[in-house]
Amino acid sequence: MPLQYQSGFGNACATEALPGALPQGRNSPQQCPYGLYAEQLSGSAFTAPRAENRRSWLYRIRPGVVHKPFAPFDGAPHWHGDFGHGPVTPNQLRWSPLPLPDAPTDFVAGVHTWGGNGSADEQAGVAIHLYAANQSMQGRFFYNADAEMLIVPQQGRLRLATELGLIEVEPCEIAVIPRGVRLRVELLDPQARGYLLENFGAPLRLPELGPIGSNCLANARDFLAPVAWYEDVEGDFELIAKFTGGFWRAPLTHSPLDVVAWHGTHAPYKYDLRRFNTIGSISYDHPDPSIFTVLTSPSDTPGTANMDFAIFPPRILAMEDTFRPPWFHRNVASEFMGLVQGVYDAKAEGFAPGGASLHNCMSGHGPDADTFEKASVADTSKPHYIRDTMAFMFETRRVIRPSAQALASPQLQGDYYQCWQGLKKHFNPERA
Repeated sequence: MPLQYQSGFGNACATEALPGALPQGRNSPQQCPYGLYAEQLSGSAFTAPRAENRRSWLYRIRPGVVHKPFAPFDGAPHWHGDFGHGPVTPNQLRWSPLPLPDAPTDFVAGVHTWGGNGSADEQAGVAIHLYAANQSMQGRFFYNADAEMLIVPQQGRLRLATELGLIEVEPCEIAVIPRGVRLRVELLDPQARGYLLENFGAPLRLPELGPIGSNCLANARDFLAPVAWYEDVEGDFELIAKFTGGFWRAPLTHSPLDVVAWHGTHAPYKYDLRRFNTIGSISYDHPDPSIFTVLTSPSDTPGTANMDFAIFPPRILAMEDTFRPPWFHRNVASEFMGLVQGVYDAKAEGFAPGGASLHNCMSGHGPDADTFEKASVADTSKPHYIRDTMAFMFETRRVIRPSAQALASPQLQGDYYQCWQGLKKHFNPERA
């Protein structure tokens, strides 16, 4: 039976797995229905403005405090927040896909840190990871106190069994898990691979549309939150926490996914990237890539995000007398790109699904030599249909510092720079 969802982005959702489990008229009555405990999960300061306040009331079989003490955990050897110190290479970087594991590896053990900036202590910045797994989390639950998590599957479907309900995601969909939400990641296919972003800054939200108006890009109604679901299971379990950059383990005698009802705004959600309403030029010139923004994490500087999540989905290029691929550019912002499926129209061979590229602040990039030559003579009186593709970009205001393991990875393509070396001189002062 398909899972049930509710339209949840920006809404105060309310859902119950048993009739009457949600208290009426008050959040914390003296006695909750069914003998449940009331617990508030706050993802923002109590005094945050109403439109930005993130909190949910959970009505659960046992409160979240019921576990034994935490001790250090070493079962996530490749997931960390060490982005190095000192100068960062300005070279353009590109990686082949992360290999799938041979040994049994669940989601937490299969995360590999690729780069980032800032930290949970700063409440700003991001951490960018790749993940590869071949088994579900068994007897183990996880929560991240450091960051909101954005999961971008590239291969294999995932079932995210969270405190607030079940979410299933497949390639070309994304899921967002707010800070502190406990979950178990299950694989619905034999193997899974993709991308994971930790957002240390303000929670992700829809970008403002400005002169675009009230429509286009991602529509709020297409973001889906889970309905209440619970499991009442006792046994020997462990709760893994990511806190201040480290990992911790606490024994549990029950499943923490025991929330029978909840209401609020601090909840996980999913979004189908194929529902994104792409807009673009219908006269001339290639617009800024900001028109492809799905979600944004604002900073303390208006108009300058802590992080933007943009996608490059199937679309139609119709502008005439225009170089249609992205132009050559050097940005104050830094760009990390990934590819879910197909081919990205401005990348040479070597940018494969599951791969990644990093173009840091003020490092030049743009179409490879072959793409430039073809686009320079293309017939722009006819539209160009870009089909069967899904690329994305994590763009940040700060330099993305590649991790030591990313720089030492055998997947790093040492010849990436070669794709631009064939760009020829066309300058002729006697011909305009």
